[in-house]
Amino acid sequence: MDTHGLGSGPLSWARIGDGQSNITYRIQRGREVFVLRRGPRPPLPKSTHDMVREARIQQLVRRAGVPTPEILAVCEDTTVLGVPFYIMSFLRGTIITDRIPPNLNSIEQREATSVALVDTLVDLHQLDVSSGELAAIGRPEGYLGRQVDLFSGLWDVNTTRNLPAVEMIGSWLARNIPDSQAASVIHGDYRTGNVMFAVRSPARVSAILDWELATIGDPLADLGYLTATYAEHGSIPTPLELTPVTRERGYLSRSQLITRYRERTDLDLESLPWYQVLALWKAAIFSESIYTRWLKGERPNDTTFGPALEIGVPQLLQGALRFTAINTAVSR
Repeated sequence: MDTHGLGSGPLSWARIGDGQSNITYRIQRGREVFVLRRGPRPPLPKSTHDMVREARIQQLVRRAGVPTPEILAVCEDTTVLGVPFYIMSFLRGTIITDRIPPNLNSIEQREATSVALVDTLVDLHQLDVSSGELAAIGRPEGYLGRQVDLFSGLWDVNTTRNLPAVEMIGSWLARNIPDSQAASVIHGDYRTGNVMFAVRSPARVSAILDWELATIGDPLADLGYLTATYAEHGSIPTPLELTPVTRERGYLSRSQLITRYRERTDLDLESLPWYQVLALWKAAIFSESIYTRWLKGERPNDTTFGPALEIGVPQLLQGALRFTAINTAVSR
């Protein structure tokens, strides 16, 4: 921090949120406040938790006009904290999870919150990725097929139990891969809880957070994930229902989110259920790895999320199967 001129004097810190992958801290030094983000401690696969890549993507999309915190310093030297990390600007705003902030609690502002969520995703998907530095962060050709192949191979190495639905859904996905209509920057974990809203109404997105999974790919993968994991009135809860307040009156439903997205793009959304299946299936496989680590005692401080995945992973798979039925009906 001295090298980069980030504050002076002693440090104090506190963890922000309860992220299950990378970890974020509020760092205070003198009167200045920063945010530090790092991956979990090793051993981990080299291809995961790439803080340097995540910081670079944020720099690129911020330069293109996407609201994100400013990256202030990146440290690849693992002797400092044991893992690479980066430091970014601290933004004051609101992240909506299980409580609605007073300034966004009217029926009108709840609807405006949902609209801002979708419109910001559309804006991200409309960035030009045909050339330049953004084009180099991923390979859109064959993206969907690579996702199915990758996660199919991750199940056996991440589980200690037999859940036949995983292979069933994976086979269905492989047989029904749709043709991608466009290539764009995709966030990979786009949901209400990864978006910061301005502290004053009207509802406005001031930052998109957590860019670990970002790449160039099919934009409907983001829309599928957002809508498949979105809590609406009457939906069955899953471990990924991280902003349950959107069940309340005023927030757009899943179908209304989809309609809003359709109104602002020229993409055909008939195959969207396939992407929703993909989202929940991938989430189940990722969550299973967390559950297995918890079973092995590698998450000693996790007393809620890890153990809940015993039934949470099957819930995600059941949700994927429901979307499979929807997609089958659509194809007929």
